Order: sequence, then structure tokens, then C-alpha cells
Amino acid sequence: MSLNALDPIRKTGEESFVFNGESTDIKLQEFWSWSSSDILNNAMRGVLAEFIVASSLGIADSCRVEWDAYDIITNDGIKIEVKSAAYLQSWKQSHHSNIGFDIRPTCSLNSETNIYNNDQIRQADVYVFCLLSHKDKLTVNPLDLDQWDFYIIDTSILNEVYPHQKRISLNPLLKLKPIKARYSEIKKAIDIILNR
Repeated sequence: MSLNALDPIRKTGEESFVFNGESTDIKLQEFWSWSSSDILNNAMRGVLAEFIVASSLGIADSCRVEWDAYDIITNDGIKIEVKSAAYLQSWKQSHHSNIGFDIRPTCSLNSETNIYNNDQIRQADVYVFCLLSHKDKLTVNPLDLDQWDFYIIDTSILNEVYPHQKRISLNPLLKLKPIKARYSEIKKAIDIILNR
């Protein structure tokens, strides 16, 4: 018996649930629709933001790894941390949400050994802050890429200015002069930041 880490295998959604050794009429796609349709809620919006950035970079053809030290790694080894925020939430609101992003240094987990590295650092080379900037609940659509703003910054700047800070709000982030990009400009912005 092996208890090694498993590499996720990309599914299509057409896979069937099995009962008594036989396929049922229940497809994996039904579970995805049931569990993941509220893409405006914080948790699912964060995963959606990761997919949006990966798709902009042309690398969304693999599987997301839940416990990696960073969210995305490009084909040429650039490690990217993706953070999301939005003015609007799924629940009833009395005002727009304040915008803030998690930037806390973390201990990395080695998925092969299941052992944490005790050094708390920011694991990625670059941060992409994804802001669903739309402010009208009647027309908000997280699938509309024009409703998002992307702010890209070199992790070294965060380390220099805010070495131990856990969160950053929008105005202090903007003072660091990140590159603001549209969906189609994310890769170019990352290349500029890393002087590639």
C-alpha cells in the first residue's frame, strides 16, 4: 500500500459516480455545479481568480494543487501568488466591502514529504492582486473579465516595504506602484516586472 502524494488527474466533468460497482447517471459535472456555482463568494472567487490568471498565461490546462506553496508556476518556473478581493459579496450588504489582500509570509509544505519548512517567507516571485471592481449587484458577473482589475507586483517590493505585514488594503498597495493590467496584459506585466 502506498501513501505517497497523488498527482491530480484533470477531469472532464463527464465522469460518473459509481454505486455497487456500476456507473450511475450522476456525473461529476453535477457536483461541480452544485458545489461551485456561487463564484462571487470569497472562497470560490479566490479559486476563480487563480484560474483566470492561469488562463491569461496560457497554462490552465493542468490541475490546481490545493496546498502548494504558491498558486501558479509558469512553464519557465515563475512562481505566482494570486489574491482576490471584491466590492460585492454573495450575501446581503449594507455597503461595499473594503478591499484588502492577504500577503502574510508562510511556511511552505513539501507535498512529497508532508513536512513544513519553518522559515516564514513569501514563497512566490510575483503577486497578482485580482480585484473584481464592479460595484452593481444587478450586473456583477465574475465571468466578465472586463469587470476585473489586475495589479502585479514583484514580491521583493512587498518584502522590502512590508516584511512582516499580513494584509494590505488597496491604497497602500497602489502606493507601491504595481502594474495595473487587463486580463490580456497579465503576462506582459509579469515579464516587465521580472525584466524579461
